[in-house]
Amino acid sequence: MSRRVDDNSFETRRAEELMRVAVGLTDGTFPHPNPRVGALVLSSSGTMLAGRAHVAPGEPHAEIAALTAAGDATGGTIVSTLEPCIHHGRTPPCVDAIIDAGISTVFVGAEDPDEKVSGQGIAALRKAGIDVIVGVATDEVYAADPGYFHHRKTGMPRVTLKLASTLDGQAAAADHTSQWITGTEAREDAHGLRAASDAVIIGAGTLRADDPRLDVRVDAYTGPQPRPVIIAGATDLPDAAVVYGRDPILVLPQEAEGPHGVSDVIVAPGVNGVDLSSMLKHLGAMGIIDVLVEGGPTLAGSLLREGLVDRLVIYVGAKVGAGTGVPVVGGSFPSIDAARDVEITDVTMLGPDLRIDAVPGEVS
Repeated sequence: MSRRVDDNSFETRRAEELMRVAVGLTDGTFPHPNPRVGALVLSSSGTMLAGRAHVAPGEPHAEIAALTAAGDATGGTIVSTLEPCIHHGRTPPCVDAIIDAGISTVFVGAEDPDEKVSGQGIAALRKAGIDVIVGVATDEVYAADPGYFHHRKTGMPRVTLKLASTLDGQAAAADHTSQWITGTEAREDAHGLRAASDAVIIGAGTLRADDPRLDVRVDAYTGPQPRPVIIAGATDLPDAAVVYGRDPILVLPQEAEGPHGVSDVIVAPGVNGVDLSSMLKHLGAMGIIDVLVEGGPTLAGSLLREGLVDRLVIYVGAKVGAGTGVPVVGGSFPSIDAARDVEITDVTMLGPDLRIDAVPGEVS
């Protein structure tokens, strides 16, 4: 049978505790474009036998890895953060492995929004006579991999826009110098944003001005590097740039030959350059599901005005420009009626600086 968690019983509380353990197993995993999934296997008496996560594309899914490590789990329980898959990909279906192992109960954190699964895995387990409990600690499951759920529901990557400014809202001085508006702690935190992203997007202006590497430079980091994405404008790109050696994706408003060494090109023509929505759809189709935007004021303003930003992370440096330099967001702000509300979700001190997390409201 299939049921949902809807009470405060001991069984429910125990299931939520176990689900949080399973979620914790996904920390430090990099399976995108697959989801981050953790799974526990318990014996028929409730003893923990094994816990595993899906660590990388092509590696065993969490449920199969946990069952393999557990050994005989007949009559036991699986706690999985995501609905077990039912389709053949690089690995066999998890549903088949669960049924073959003689599991009697499955706790599911969240249904899988992928159209290849989307309730079918739960239905197959139920048909096999397995008790399926759905919706355990679902918020924690979503929070562990928000890009995956966003991508599978929209076809586009989740977009995080990172901004950095002085306390009075300047992204750079009038001479365009900006190193360093924030201190060491904030800069290291920003590298954490990169580490959690599949790609980092910049505009051509940022490429020309800063020649950035767009990689993660944090001690002990061993995960994959985010892929650079460069949005070209009307002005020619430089012939040489550090990031060209990092297999970047070039986004162009029309067919053109990219710089030497850049082979992956997206053509997304728009009215005034690149169509940003089309670009994001292309990236989503490439399996890029979580992106960080580090471009300049022009790109930031365009994404915000078009309603393409899902999350804002703003670093406010402990500095005051005391004058007009380069604004943190470009474009016209004609009246207060044009302002958009945001939901501030978190405020954190990082050394002398401030990090503000926010979710933009709807574009009116």
